[in-house]
Amino acid sequence: MSEQKTLIVPAGRGLAMRLAEGETVSVVNVSGTQVVDTWAFCAENLDHVMSMEHSRVENGRLSAGVGGHYLTDRREPIIEVVEDTSPGIHDTIMAACDARRYELLGCRGHHRSCADNLREAMEAIGLPLSGKVPQPLNLFMNIPVGADGSLTQGAPLGEPGDRVTLKALRNCVVAFSACPQDITPINGHSPTDVEVVLGRMRTAL
Repeated sequence: MSEQKTLIVPAGRGLAMRLAEGETVSVVNVSGTQVVDTWAFCAENLDHVMSMEHSRVENGRLSAGVGGHYLTDRREPIIEVVEDTSPGIHDTIMAACDARRYELLGCRGHHRSCADNLREAMEAIGLPLSGKVPQPLNLFMNIPVGADGSLTQGAPLGEPGDRVTLKALRNCVVAFSACPQDITPINGHSPTDVEVVLGRMRTAL
């Protein structure tokens, strides 16, 4: 049996949680314009992490479609895409935004970032990261690749309520950041809240 629980990731903030093998998590793009940086770590070893470069090789495409898997940096499946009601445009190229990214964009003073959100979210569940921030799966992020190899920070193409559902293929920790980017067009210049719906397994009495 299973039960669902809905959580909110506030605009510009992060959230991390543990998932058991077989459990699901749905990321709901309430506004249709919000990018969600997504990470997965193996529960027994946080240094064993979902890897975009390894996943691209095995999938033969930039992002996995429904039924496709994301792999770890040891080429082991960790997450399966079981639902995607969006246009299916997700980025696996861009690094998580960080303090230096906003400095280069001309910001003065503190600006929240996905890198900070990941570290804060992991710290909040008692699993602080000791290493670098891995490359995220950027759900709903539109980065068109030009014929000349150029990359464009594209405007969002989704609709309100678009969702992606991911299933844990092993015990893992997943983390999300409702990206705080408000300078480039990727969030429609206005970050918004995101819903995260957990599909927990429950043992029948």
